[in-house]
Amino acid sequence: MQLSFTKMNGAGNDFVMLDNRAGTLALSGLQIARVCDRHRGVGADGILLVEPARDGADFRMRYYNADGGEAEMCGNGARCFARFARKISGHSADTISFETGAGVIAAECLNDSIRLLMSVPHSFRAPEPLTVNGRALEVGILNTGVPHAVCFVDDLDALNLLADGSAIRHHEAFAPQGTNANFVQALAPSQIAIRTYERGVEDETLACGTGVCAAALLHHLRTSDPSPVGVRVRGGEILSVGFARNGEQFSDVTLTGPADFVFDGEISL
Repeated sequence: MQLSFTKMNGAGNDFVMLDNRAGTLALSGLQIARVCDRHRGVGADGILLVEPARDGADFRMRYYNADGGEAEMCGNGARCFARFARKISGHSADTISFETGAGVIAAECLNDSIRLLMSVPHSFRAPEPLTVNGRALEVGILNTGVPHAVCFVDDLDALNLLADGSAIRHHEAFAPQGTNANFVQALAPSQIAIRTYERGVEDETLACGTGVCAAALLHHLRTSDPSPVGVRVRGGEILSVGFARNGEQFSDVTLTGPADFVFDGEISL
């Protein structure tokens, strides 16, 4: 089978984009993993499919991690999805909506940047000690479309990201599904930096949009720094997270950042 695709990236988080509006694509987990393989495939953190909407939105977004497993949501992928869906469909409006496993997402196109109105965060848990590789780390929890653990540190560069990230991702406290693991350093008022170990990729990625949102919101709860919070990701870009707060509840959470086309191609499966 010849598979036509578009390669995109959102702040360094890269994706293979597929048009499945006809409903004829049914890739196996092994095929998805092969496409995402950086040595034998296209290379990507995940695959995104554009499909017809089921419940009144403009489109439906399906997201698969590089290991072939389907996930509810991907913030950086959703920004790429919005630009890709507009391109292939001729959707002319500046706003677009699409269904995800985390609910309906709205996107506003701002030239080359996309502003997403995210789903309402839930499952907040205040930071508490978690034993990670023999030491206690303060880890907070928030689901911003997918589950995220957030740990605030003094020096991101001093981390053993793969060891600590993997230990949190597979920790019994988050069994059986596991969690994404984020490490965050405060830089200045309403400015933080982040490194993320992503579940399903099983490695550090250059950016994670839902992780950026979780980190910004938990940072606000720690410091009361106002919205928006700028978040510098490992790829170097700064994403912006806006929000409204009512107690420990958040609403109107937005994620703004780039969504770039890289190239079109075909791969044999």
